[in-house]
Amino acid sequence: MGPRRGARARRPRRPGVSGYRNPLAGPADVADWVLEGDGAVTFPQGRMRLESTRDPAEGQAANLVFWCPVEVSDGVAISWDFWPVHEPGLCILFFAATGHGGLDLFDPALPARTGEYEQYHHGALDAYHVSYFRRRWPDERALHTCNLRKSHGFHLVASGPDPLPGVPDARGPYRVRLTLSRGAVTFSINDVESFRWVDDGSVGGPPLGSGRIGFRQMAPMIAEYANLRIEPI
Repeated sequence: MGPRRGARARRPRRPGVSGYRNPLAGPADVADWVLEGDGAVTFPQGRMRLESTRDPAEGQAANLVFWCPVEVSDGVAISWDFWPVHEPGLCILFFAATGHGGLDLFDPALPARTGEYEQYHHGALDAYHVSYFRRRWPDERALHTCNLRKSHGFHLVASGPDPLPGVPDARGPYRVRLTLSRGAVTFSINDVESFRWVDDGSVGGPPLGSGRIGFRQMAPMIAEYANLRIEPI
């Protein structure tokens, strides 16, 4: 059984988990994850590889999001191993993601999502998202940064340096770590802190808390992930 595509089974909101571990080492580890957009999820090196199956010339229609099935509580550290395999492209982590009005992210009352970016920052959900390994466009490749945005809306709330090398020089794994606690967000790669930001509610409404996490890629990016951990702080 493979990952579900755009599943919309009704689920009541439940308290989020503060502890979750997944090696992301084979198909069974992601059997209940939710894929939005057209992509391939494979494990050629014993770790999860994500890539689009569409032509990058299709633009936003070629991009994808892969959602972890658990709802994550506030007050956690989220970390994973990352390997960039093919660029250009861009990688994002969505976190604290919910439907408008407190709906579960997969509530069938919400419009279907198919990977196009606008559906996520101006659609029917609220979330933070951090973009890293931003190598899709020339200006992103010229100056490597990690950007934190808050949605609904497209509010850029924090930015910092991205220490990741380009694919030709990448060795990996690179340990990516994000913490969220009462609106305070920190982001680091291999213990090099990129940014720290506190949501005081003045941009995009009250701070966000419990919600889903999901990996997003912008074609033709290919990347690998392993050893996902969600731990209380």
